[in-house]
Amino acid sequence: MAERFLVVDHLKLGYEGLFNASELYNLIAEFFFTKHWDWREKLNMEQITPQGKQLHLVLEPWKSATDYYKMTINMNDVKDVDVEHNGATLRLNQGTVRITFDGIVLADRNDQWTHNPVSWFFTILGQKYFFRDHFRKMEVWVKGDLEDLHGRIKSYLNTFKYTYQS
Repeated sequence: MAERFLVVDHLKLGYEGLFNASELYNLIAEFFFTKHWDWREKLNMEQITPQGKQLHLVLEPWKSATDYYKMTINMNDVKDVDVEHNGATLRLNQGTVRITFDGIVLADRNDQWTHNPVSWFFTILGQKYFFRDHFRKMEVWVKGDLEDLHGRIKSYLNTFKYTYQS
């Protein structure tokens, strides 16, 4: 099994107000595309309640250079609202958005070096002494990309807050 090194633990972002859920999703997808991350949706669940929609997404992007992170997006009490802005009616969403980021660097991602004790020993030896700088670079890479994505989402949501709410 691949060894996981936790780099960022539960970086959280919360927002309550107007937003466009599809644009938020597209912002995240565009970020992954421009930064050359492969990703998958581990979970995409929508539940409709009397208070509004409850959306739950779990996204897992990764790069082949052994880094990986996980995003959990919860949107609660999401309702569709019409907003009048500059003479045009816009269809937006209103509700609560909570996003949690976890950043992880994986060692032996393909599980090739942990089958017998001798190769496992050489893996630990390599990680501690020979590939230490490589792991540091991966940690910096994951932290940087997570902070960049966190900042982009935060500025996107704050733009909504100041543009459409008076």
